[in-house]
Amino acid sequence: MLRTHTCGELNENDSGKEVTLCGWVATRRDHGKLIFIDIRDRYGLTQVVFIPKEAGDSYKLAQDLRSEFVVKVSGVVNKRPTGTINPKLATGTIEILAKKLEILNPSLTPPFEITDDIDISEEARLKYRYLDLRRKKIFDNFVLRHKVYQIIRAFLNKEGFIESETPILTKSTPEGARDYLVASRLNPGHFYALP
Repeated sequence: MLRTHTCGELNENDSGKEVTLCGWVATRRDHGKLIFIDIRDRYGLTQVVFIPKEAGDSYKLAQDLRSEFVVKVSGVVNKRPTGTINPKLATGTIEILAKKLEILNPSLTPPFEITDDIDISEEARLKYRYLDLRRKKIFDNFVLRHKVYQIIRAFLNKEGFIESETPILTKSTPEGARDYLVASRLNPGHFYALP
């Protein structure tokens, strides 16, 4: 595995642990000798601090980080100094003192910020759907739908129902046109779309 923990699970009880996190760079703040980044995955957000003497070459690499870069960071969990605790975050009492940084995938500047409090046209949201899905509000809708489906399936399974779905209904275009995926008898292992 690439990571030892997710970006939403560490707290002050983990102080002193060596950890590895993977995720997107949410924000980067350069305070002269210190570089702070917030790293985000689907589970939450964790602050990482790069200090030149601790991070070595990774400090230089951190200077090039930008929003939405995909990174792998290894370091030690530290309690945040008094006055810097963020009570709005589950991980707001700790930060990672970075030892090693690996850029897994750089990113171009996104067409819009990945935040919930930004007004984006629907056209831009659909064009950049893969970015829109990273926004917490949109992602939480997917999680809610998943949980509702799980509850329904668990209830029906308990009542002895069998789920069968043939053929599979899918959307072949972003506009929402629906096609049935039908297995091809002439070409085993292949399917065709039937509107």
